[in-house]
Amino acid sequence: MESIIPVKGAVKYKITLDPTVWIFDDRRIDLKTFFLEKQEVEDEDLKYLLNTGRHWSREIMEGATFPPTLKTERKFDRQGMKTGTFGMEIKHFLKNAEIEEHAKQVVFELADGQEVAFSIKEANTIIFKYSQDGKPIAEGGPVHLLFADGSNVDNPIKNIAAIRVD
Repeated sequence: MESIIPVKGAVKYKITLDPTVWIFDDRRIDLKTFFLEKQEVEDEDLKYLLNTGRHWSREIMEGATFPPTLKTERKFDRQGMKTGTFGMEIKHFLKNAEIEEHAKQVVFELADGQEVAFSIKEANTIIFKYSQDGKPIAEGGPVHLLFADGSNVDNPIKNIAAIRVD
């Protein structure tokens, strides 16, 4: 149970995070390239519309295909998963927990009793690094807290025990 991170406090749903299963999540970020590439702010609505438009255009041009008839559509990079360094933005989890309107900050409780607090806006940009070279984070894990700008890649916040929304 040492790899489970609870999300508690001023949230509608108290959830638990298990970083050991994130390797299969499509929202994972390849950290070997993430901080090297120029980051653009992504508008979720615009992204949805563009993807829907591409899908619609494809159906018009090629005809509709329904899984599992098209087996080549989705392939996992098994070697990349075995050797990759991955992270996950915590905004997805905070959204699922549904932060209450009166909440002002997200506090990361560390195993040694220390706390690190961020505004909700700042917390939504934080990345949890959960894998290094294809292996789960053991030392200081199960996750390391990284800032989206990469400023603390060499000195991440470690030993996250819980997330509390105040």
